[in-house]
Amino acid sequence: MRCIIHILTILCPAVMLTAQPQWPKSDMSHPDVHDPVMARGDDGRYYMFSTGFGVGVMSSADLGEWKREPAVFRQAPQWAVDSVWLFRGHIWAPDISYHNGLWYLYYSCSSFGKNSSAIGLATNKTLDPSSPDFLWQDQGMVIASHRHRDNWNAIDPNLIVDKKGRPWLTFGSFWDGIQLVKLSKKDFKTPVTKPVTISRRVGRKLTLAGIDDKTKFTIEGNDTIEAGENAVEAPFIYYRKGWYYLFVSMDYCCRGERSTYNTVYGRSRKVAGPYYDQNGLPMEKGGGTYLFGPDEDFFGVGHCAVYDFDGKTYFLSHAYEKKQNGRAKLFLRQLEFDDEGWIKR
Repeated sequence: MRCIIHILTILCPAVMLTAQPQWPKSDMSHPDVHDPVMARGDDGRYYMFSTGFGVGVMSSADLGEWKREPAVFRQAPQWAVDSVWLFRGHIWAPDISYHNGLWYLYYSCSSFGKNSSAIGLATNKTLDPSSPDFLWQDQGMVIASHRHRDNWNAIDPNLIVDKKGRPWLTFGSFWDGIQLVKLSKKDFKTPVTKPVTISRRVGRKLTLAGIDDKTKFTIEGNDTIEAGENAVEAPFIYYRKGWYYLFVSMDYCCRGERSTYNTVYGRSRKVAGPYYDQNGLPMEKGGGTYLFGPDEDFFGVGHCAVYDFDGKTYFLSHAYEKKQNGRAKLFLRQLEFDDEGWIKR
């Protein structure tokens, strides 16, 4: 679930986003950000996209000092306003990648705590706002979930292209966990398979503000569960040396000092899985090797992305920082792998 200003969504029905997002005052070497993803543009700058009205954007020359850029959308996509309950332009959890001469930006439209949701797609020839070719073009809806019908939630998209050039979209939050669909190679937009669950939180103890809830649950068939029971979301698939690594976030985001977000991962030789953690437990049955989470500096760390730049592997996420009273801040770390391909800690 993404951090959304739910009351403002209800009270302010206007969909025009003519004003730029009202960013909180912050140190731009350690900016406030939620659900960040990143790419290096053709101008050599790093561009970070994140949750915000119209999709928040920042850029940096060195991954150190960040500059605010115009939002992707100045007006909420009309198809989303018309079809997604309570959506008014606060767009969650984008994903950015480059394919076939275009930048593909997937984004989430939803309302907090509901699975009346949809994932959209926008494309651009360049990420450089000063280029004459710079223009975000909305391509409309990719996939949607519906209340009381679907046992999955169409938010938190991430695109992965496999070794054969086939595009796959992973997404999901709560309900029956993390989903994966294959997309058409023609448009990188049209699903050609039904969603399949590749990660659940089944069998793990739920935590809220550090208090364990020892009640476990199981899923039989396609029975709908309550959103709060399966606290897993924010998938990201990263390919390295013959392995597909699936990163997901467990427990709870968006609660400041009460956030308990943590990042776990597993891997598979096939993009469709199954994914196993370091102990051999499948992720669709609650598996996941712990990577980052609550510690002496952070209440929680989650919603990650993983990238290779100049021979180095970077882990990017937001973290609820204790000395900032639980504000969501940029969390950027280098990753190293052992001889067996597991991440060193």
